[in-house]
Amino acid sequence: MNLSLTEEQSMIQDMARKFAETELAPVAAELDHTNDQNIFQGNLAKLAELGFMGLYVKAEYGGVEAGAVSFSLVITEIARACASTAVTTSVTNLVAEIIQTVGNEEQKQKYLPKICSGEYKAGGFCLTESGAGSDPAGMKTTATKEGDDYILNGSKIFITSGTFAGIFVVWAVTDTSARRGKGISCFLVEAGTPGMTIGKPEDKMGQKASPTTEVHFDNCRVPKSALMGVENKGFAIAVGELAGGRIGIGSLALGVGLAAMDYAKAYIVERKQFGQALSNFQGLQWMLAERYTELEAARLLLMQAAFNKDSGLAFGASASMAKLFATEKANTACYDALQMMGGSGYIKEYPLERYARDVRVTSIYEGTSEIQKVIISRSLLQEL
Repeated sequence: MNLSLTEEQSMIQDMARKFAETELAPVAAELDHTNDQNIFQGNLAKLAELGFMGLYVKAEYGGVEAGAVSFSLVITEIARACASTAVTTSVTNLVAEIIQTVGNEEQKQKYLPKICSGEYKAGGFCLTESGAGSDPAGMKTTATKEGDDYILNGSKIFITSGTFAGIFVVWAVTDTSARRGKGISCFLVEAGTPGMTIGKPEDKMGQKASPTTEVHFDNCRVPKSALMGVENKGFAIAVGELAGGRIGIGSLALGVGLAAMDYAKAYIVERKQFGQALSNFQGLQWMLAERYTELEAARLLLMQAAFNKDSGLAFGASASMAKLFATEKANTACYDALQMMGGSGYIKEYPLERYARDVRVTSIYEGTSEIQKVIISRSLLQEL
């Protein structure tokens, strides 16, 4: 198997790396402390100018048609500098992909250019509810048909970019008599639609610059043209697109884990104890060897899942395997990197404590590690 990147993929990766090093890394700590949205959203606009908000989108709608492998490469490089920027970029690409895959021509023409150009600063993915997180089929938000409109009522939680997203993909129950997982439809709701209100950003442990909010619908009226795909067939859209989102979050975790290990590696080469560099001690050398080996394995799993997706092959199980392994091993890498630095790793002067906070949620959102194991095991058993 040839694992080499194409010329285009290498160019995209290099562009993302340079942008992350020059624009994102210098302000990442400041964003973590101040949550300055002018800086944060300014960088999102620059990413849109580079084409990184439409990596899956066809050129006719303003995208770059780069595919899943390039998407994974971009998210990894961005996350090495700023996890908050990476998650917003990942979710926005996910929203754009949903619209391109499921939307009709009018919807694609209306919304995709605005996402790709940065006119919409981000896209919102409204699936999770307080009683429907790992079990999205249990959602309670409803969309009741009334003439040529739908009336949405309910609430979504943990919505990335809720405060400034320009367009939201929203799932709601349209047939309350249908069994679980059925009778759910998918809608496009523009920011500012009457009846939709955005909650205040949550005070999170990490990824602080990326606002995470509740989104409430109180008799929110949308036209029937807001429906994406077929009525009552929207749950399959969510299940399918979450698999692609897992490639993004696994790639994000990989980027943070690599950043943590790179920093700790440089630190132990310079830091001395017992009259010699810390890097001379076998215990720390083995920690480096083990963590970098695991992160390389994570990268290969992510590349395999992304390649399968680009090739039109089944990729759900491979995406779950990649997400599970990458996020768990990135968490281990960040905590071990902090341990390698000793007390200094616990001090905010150094970035390790931020990496440890930023990486923690990656094994939770876009499907917990436990849910990934359920998906993987079901796939294995179905083979019988």
